[in-house]
Formats: sequence, structure tokens, C-alpha cells
Amino acid sequence: MTARLALLGDSIAWGQGAAREQDRLGPRLVDGLARHGVGAEHRVYAVPGARSAHLAGQVDRAVTWPPDLVVVVIGANDLTHLEPVEQAVAALGAAVRRLRRAGAEVVVAPAPDLSMVPHVPAVLRDVVRATSDAFRERQVAAVTAAGGHVADADHRTSAAFAVDSTLFSADRFHPSSKGYAVIADSVLPALVEAARSLAS
Repeated sequence: MTARLALLGDSIAWGQGAAREQDRLGPRLVDGLARHGVGAEHRVYAVPGARSAHLAGQVDRAVTWPPDLVVVVIGANDLTHLEPVEQAVAALGAAVRRLRRAGAEVVVAPAPDLSMVPHVPAVLRDVVRATSDAFRERQVAAVTAAGGHVADADHRTSAAFAVDSTLFSADRFHPSSKGYAVIADSVLPALVEAARSLAS
């Protein structure tokens, strides 16, 4: 069986900043699944700049395929645009529930710690970190309640980006190809677990 993997969410799920197509998140996850004995093909429904409120339209398109596995990367743009937390979390939970009802296993990579972005002023880092963490906690609760899997539970991605500037692309916001390797590695354990759930 070749699993159908859909990527939903924002520019990270889309792959903005990667130098080559094969460095983007989707191809890296397909390669990672193959290393664990899971064949997969992928389609990208993510849109750069998307916020949680935009997930409904992406789900509409994805379920016509339909996918077996879904990776959702969302939250950074909700934070940067100061979206109301209740609305953003509700939209994410609704998207996961719809995808689950469509028969997909869903893995969500929630909001990163934006305090590690290089152009965030040092004086604001503590506030940005606290805001990011609080939003992420709400996302995790919503995803878990909706029956999804949570990726990067130990914050390894944000920790890595905080100490290695080469993980950022030239715009100093989106990941570089090297950064996408780190993100894929953080998402893969939950995705492999989700893939195994398909077979059980």
C-alpha cells in the first residue's frame, strides 16, 4: 500500500525558503517514511501566509483526494497577526475533526517559539516566548481532543533554531534547506506512529 500524505497549513508545510524542491517538508517526510518501510506519495494543500482560519478551505480540497495521512503545520501566522486565540484554536480543532471523520490520521506541528526568530528584539523575547508557549499549549489540547497526533512535543525544533542561524533562509524567518531537515526529523516520529495506526 502506498499511503496518501497531504500537507496543510502555512509556508512551512508549503516549503518556502528551501533551496530545492526535494528539500521541502513534503519530500523529506516521504523519504523519512520510506526509511521506516512506509511507501507514500504526497500532495501539498498548504498556502504561504495561511492562518488557522484558512484551514477549512484547505481541508475542503484535501478530502476530495482523500489522504490517509495529513501533516498540518500552523500557528506562526496566527501569532504574528495577533489572531484571537479562541478562534484560531477552534479552527484547528475543527479541521482535525473533519480530517479524522474522512478517515485520515492527522499529525499537527503546532506554533513554534517565535522568540528564536533573529529579528525579534531581545527586549521582547520573553514576552514572545510566553505568548508562543501559551498558544501552543492550547493547540496541543485541541488537537489531542480531536483525535490527532502532536509532533515536536519536546520543542526540539525551536531549540535547534535558537542556536543555529544557518537553519534560517536568507529572509531570517523561513527555514533553509538545512532547517527543513530539522523540522522533518521532529515531525517524523509522530508521522510514523500515525502511519502504523493505519495498519492496525
